[in-house]
Amino acid sequence: MKITYLGHASFSIEVHGKVIIVDPFISGNELAKDININTLEADYILITHAHSDHILDVETIAKNTGAAIISNFEIVTYFEPKGIKGHPMNHGGSWEFDFGKLHMVNAIHSSSFPDGSYGGNPAGFILETSHHKVYIAGDTALTYDMKLIPMLYGQLDLAILPVGDNFTMNIESAIIASDFVECNKVLGCHFDTFGYIKIDHTEAIKKFADKGKELNLLAIGGNIKL
Repeated sequence: MKITYLGHASFSIEVHGKVIIVDPFISGNELAKDININTLEADYILITHAHSDHILDVETIAKNTGAAIISNFEIVTYFEPKGIKGHPMNHGGSWEFDFGKLHMVNAIHSSSFPDGSYGGNPAGFILETSHHKVYIAGDTALTYDMKLIPMLYGQLDLAILPVGDNFTMNIESAIIASDFVECNKVLGCHFDTFGYIKIDHTEAIKKFADKGKELNLLAIGGNIKL
């Protein structure tokens, strides 16, 4: 599995010959100006919630690639009239795709489309393949529900957690979240894009290391392999 950081909370995940784009907010992110959304490959687009900084480039990428979206019922039905196919899910549900199994789990946040319409409940996902299990938290506060993840889905190889504070968890909460999900290897997201969520990288990495944990803060375009 290869995970490439596309900026903010967006990733490209290559697994079993398929490419999954998570929460594409690229063209509106000045920090991601070197990422060309028109050349991205995608078989699926995974959407955690309806905020513009997570869905901005969904339509362009889907129409360029023919990718199907995977999200909650409200988000899938929002994009269907635009000619974009999708697979709806909801909390507690699982589905076997050709790249592996997805489990939709709880996230504590808000969710509305840019026009103010209802975007359904925000969510996170467990991506389970034949070799790895990755927790994609989405935008969320620290929640005790995270303790259910290792109970239900077993040992994680990686937790992708928001760390920017203000709109989501901060570094200290993300450290506790990694305890709850019993995963000491963390990939940070939702940081630096806006003034509200800028973080001190060195300090953040040290705080994780002091707890015996590994925090990866990738440069945009950088990748991690499992």
